Amino acid sequence: MSPSRVDTLLKMLESRPDDSRLRFGLALEYLTAGHLEEGVTELRRYLDSTEDEGNAWGRLGAALQELGRDDEARDAYRKGIEQARRHGHPTMAQEFEEVLDAWD
Repeated sequence: MSPSRVDTLLKMLESRPDDSRLRFGLALEYLTAGHLEEGVTELRRYLDSTEDEGNAWGRLGAALQELGRDDEARDAYRKGIEQARRHGHPTMAQEFEEVLDAWD
């Protein structure tokens, strides 16, 4: 994880705490660096503040799955399917459905 990128995003969020793009960027930085708990926390904050079209829900599901929090992961994927369909992203919805199907 690049401390400078995380630090920069955190400083930007101090002055613009409602900027969902900054929150999503911070979540991605954490996930990329393998800091899954922090990534999950930031993704949840992002999802609480904006209407996502499915992508963040899928990332949340994957992180939760990696953390072994399977029930929460399944819920995130289901929400991602719902949002992807709602926003006209059938391929994304299908990808999440395949993840859920592989689980069973």
